[in-house]
Amino acid sequence: MIDARIKLRHLRTFLEVARQKSVVAAANLLHVSQPAVTKTIRELEETLGVALFEREGRRIRITRHGEIFLRHAGMALSAVRQGVDSVTNAHEGEGPPLRIGALPTVSARIMPRAISLFLKQGTGSSIKIVTGENSVLLEQLRLGELELVVGRLAAPEKMSGFFFEHLYSEKVVFAVRSGHPLLEAGQDIFARIGDFPVLMPTRGSIIRPFVERFLIANGMPAIATEIETVSDSFGRAFLRTSDAVWVISEGVVANDLADGTLAVLPVDTADTRGPVGLTMRTDTARPPAFEALLQTIREAAR
Repeated sequence: MIDARIKLRHLRTFLEVARQKSVVAAANLLHVSQPAVTKTIRELEETLGVALFEREGRRIRITRHGEIFLRHAGMALSAVRQGVDSVTNAHEGEGPPLRIGALPTVSARIMPRAISLFLKQGTGSSIKIVTGENSVLLEQLRLGELELVVGRLAAPEKMSGFFFEHLYSEKVVFAVRSGHPLLEAGQDIFARIGDFPVLMPTRGSIIRPFVERFLIANGMPAIATEIETVSDSFGRAFLRTSDAVWVISEGVVANDLADGTLAVLPVDTADTRGPVGLTMRTDTARPPAFEALLQTIREAAR
C-alpha cells in the first residue's frame, strides 16, 4: 500500500534534485524556494526512513537507497503523465504524444524518413524529437520524459532498467571538406593530422572511447588543437570554412558525403564500428501509435 504522505510534489522534487544534483538548481527549475525543496526532500526521507541524498563538497550525491527509489519514482511519475496525456488526447480525439530522443547519428539519416512514414499512419499522435548527448537523453528516458532513445548502444553500466533493440552497426569516420590537403595522394595521414584543428566527440559521449583506442592503436601524436563538440551544425559549418578534421559517426555526415560537400579521409576505421538501435525502459507501455513509430524507424533503418 502506498503511504498517503507521499505526494506528487515529493516525486517531482526528488527527481529534479536527482537530475540536477543541486537543490538550488532544482528550486530554480521548479519555481520554488530553496528551503521549500529542502523541506520536501526531508519529508520524503522521513516517510521512507532512509537518506536519499548526501553532501559531496558543494554539491549533493544520490545515495544507494536514492538510486533504488529513483527508478520507481521515475516510472510512477511517467505513468501519471501518460495517464493524463491519454485522457486529454482521448477527449480531444487525438492519439497519445510520443517523445523521442535521437542522437545526431540518426537525426539526419534515419528519423526524417521514419517520421514521414509514421505520419502516413494517421495515428493522430503528436511527435516531439529531442537531440543531445546520449547521457542526457538516457537520463530523460529513465525519468519518463522520453519514451524512446534512438542511437548508439550505451555502456553496460548505463543500461540498467533499459532494453536495447539492434538496428544496424555504424563506424566513426574522419570527415573533411572536399579538396582538403590530406585527401591528396601519398599523405601520411596519422603523421600530419595533428597539423590541423580536430573536432572530437566529448569525453562523455559513447563514441569517445572508440576514437581514443583507434588513435592510440595507430600511433597518432597528441592533437595540438582539439575542439570537443556535440553540435553537428557547428561541425558542418566549421569544416566548410576551414581545414579542420571532424571525427564523427558516419551517419551524422551521410548526406554531406552523398552530395560531395564533405569527404572521408582514406583510413580504415572498421574497428570503431558499434551498434545503433532503439533504447527503451523495460517497463515501457506500447500503445498502437508507439508500435507504429517503432516499425517505421525499423523500416527507415533498413
